[in-house]
Amino acid sequence: MAGRRPVPTSVRASLGKVLGLALAMLPAATPARACAACGCSLSTDGAMGFSPHPGFQVTLQTDYIDQDQLRSGTRSASAAQVAALNTPAPGSGQEVEHRTLNRYTTLGLVYSSGSDWNFRLLVPYVDRDHSTYGPASDPLTSDQLSSARVSGVGDAKVIAGYSGLLPWGNLTLQVGLKLPTGAYGGQNANGGPVVGHHPVSFGPDGNSGGMLLDTSLQAGTGSTDLILGALYHQPLGENVRGFATAQLQTAVAEKLDQPGSDYRPGNQANLTLGVRYEDRTDLVPQLQLNYTHKSADQGALADAADTAGTTLFLSPGIIGRITAGLQAFAFVQLPVYSNLSGYQLFPRWTGTLGIAYRF
Repeated sequence: MAGRRPVPTSVRASLGKVLGLALAMLPAATPARACAACGCSLSTDGAMGFSPHPGFQVTLQTDYIDQDQLRSGTRSASAAQVAALNTPAPGSGQEVEHRTLNRYTTLGLVYSSGSDWNFRLLVPYVDRDHSTYGPASDPLTSDQLSSARVSGVGDAKVIAGYSGLLPWGNLTLQVGLKLPTGAYGGQNANGGPVVGHHPVSFGPDGNSGGMLLDTSLQAGTGSTDLILGALYHQPLGENVRGFATAQLQTAVAEKLDQPGSDYRPGNQANLTLGVRYEDRTDLVPQLQLNYTHKSADQGALADAADTAGTTLFLSPGIIGRITAGLQAFAFVQLPVYSNLSGYQLFPRWTGTLGIAYRF
């Protein structure tokens, strides 16, 4: 590339093998969130930039997130503690959520120019089971438990990356959009009709005509979001490479924008610090520290009191080369810190598995 310092052939070959694994770790499409930590905060952003190989790559990633504990601020809370807030008027106070089990499967298509540019399309499939006590009394009883099932395509992302600013290409800037491709909506807060596009209701079939599931728990948000990000990587020592990623996502247009039926998802900022051990090109262990801060959702259909917060996860994982063009990766996320507004369901751990094929 004109204007760049030539890279020695031996170094270029070594980097090519290692960076070939990088593209296996593509950004997961973050689904609609009912809390500050419902989605996966793992940085699957390549960790060290993009593969130098031109052409296409297909990826498939699955994330498992079981939110089965209530938390408020930095502490855990029992269902009984939250239910006591409703006394003496059952059903008129704080909702008592029971469990949210999220399974996200994301299909990705990537094109690399082989030099400075990279383009990605990410389409998630959302499979979510949610249960809550409502109207909640003190004490809680099993007959108050209601459940809903969400299954369908979520909000897709298109992201472009440019890595031509530094001679070694180790800084990548990103810009993209999250599109309102998933079902979204809710019940008009002023007693009007249901708004949105095929929102899910509570009930055995998800469309029983009963109370609608929270807007933030639907497969999509109904918003178009701007995504801005950056990725930087550099050697820290022999066979060790460090990296840092930052990404901001903010809604710039909402389909739910009328009085009594408006909804805007909160802004979300993600920061990751990580290291990779590159002694082998066929098996690369990695450790990440993932920080997320999310502001509260806004609008008449938002649960503003229970959707903001800050989380920190420690995420060990490994990337393996199966064949010359096929890689796989696996990570587990372990919570280190959380400071959540209101009362929110939180996972004890999350898991991510993925494969990528270059052709």
